[in-house]
Amino acid sequence: MKEKIGEVFSIAKDNQTIEGCTISKAIHEGRNSIIYFSLAADTDISAEVFPYHKLILVAEGSLEVYGDNHYVKTLTAGDSIVTLTDTPMGMRTTSGAIYTEIEIQKEDIMNNAIKAGEVFKLAELIPYQDDKIVNIDVAHNDKMKFVVMAFDKGTGLSEHAAPGEAIIFALDGEGVIGYEGEDHAIKAGENFHFAKGGLHSVKATEKFKMALLLTLE
Repeated sequence: MKEKIGEVFSIAKDNQTIEGCTISKAIHEGRNSIIYFSLAADTDISAEVFPYHKLILVAEGSLEVYGDNHYVKTLTAGDSIVTLTDTPMGMRTTSGAIYTEIEIQKEDIMNNAIKAGEVFKLAELIPYQDDKIVNIDVAHNDKMKFVVMAFDKGTGLSEHAAPGEAIIFALDGEGVIGYEGEDHAIKAGENFHFAKGGLHSVKATEKFKMALLLTLE
């Protein structure tokens, strides 16, 4: 992935908009590409037909996903959507938006809780449970896994090595990411990138939810 390693960062802060422009930055290419988009106020990505879904994660601003037959869905920071396939889908904004787009193939396994074309919040897919870690697979194949995890305060994952590269999207609360012997405090709205083989751990200093996107290509 073309992303900084081993430090807390913010997709929103690192990919600010430029007046009148739409900007894209591909950080991973392959079967499940990952692209950051920055759309300035009153810009538009024209509706086009794609044979795959796009999982959209809005980091900042307000975004409209639109298509045929008056289809319009409005997303704000923290919202997500899986776009429809084989039908025109476009993105537009009146105030500006920064979001991540993850390519999801039709044959990829997607959780039944996710309905293509409907807005949802990753943080609301699973609850907290006392003294437990709860997780849900959102989508996966043999080269990619996208999972959401909820940690009760004080719970965590002991140090282990990543089998591939991964990005964390902190969704709620606060935690500490241990990476190669150093601790990094992280809170909702921030991100972290593990290199393949990077030793890491997760500790919830408060109740903490995160999404983890793992790529094995």
